[in-house]
Amino acid sequence: MLHPCLTCGACCTQYRVAFHWMESDEVTEGGVPHQLTERLDAHRLCMRGTYSDPIRCVALDSEIGVYSRCSIHPNRPSVCREVDASWEYGKASSQCDRARIAHGMAPLTLADWRWRDDADNDDHPDDSGNSPSSPPNTPVAA
Repeated sequence: MLHPCLTCGACCTQYRVAFHWMESDEVTEGGVPHQLTERLDAHRLCMRGTYSDPIRCVALDSEIGVYSRCSIHPNRPSVCREVDASWEYGKASSQCDRARIAHGMAPLTLADWRWRDDADNDDHPDDSGNSPSSPPNTPVAA
């Protein structure tokens, strides 16, 4: 089963994505690609497509409710990293719920995460898909 966000994308069409200009790759290596942003004010940039109606982040590659991916996922702004899917970490997310409802989708529930049992969960791989290192094997004393 896929992570629910990979068949959603609703949040990227509902909210302005504003963040400090220091997150731009013009200033910070590996930051948000500057060419995908626009100036919001003296201190903030926002993702193109999220400052006016209809909202749709320029980095979103999606058919809402069918497939979804962020084309800059490893370099996405901090505000995007802070939006959790409902119940992914044991609690509801009003941002996620409102975005899904706006697109006619039901909010996520705990049942949407049952596919991640202990055997399949690798403690949150990083944005590059790498899993955390396993602890070293300690030899058993003879």
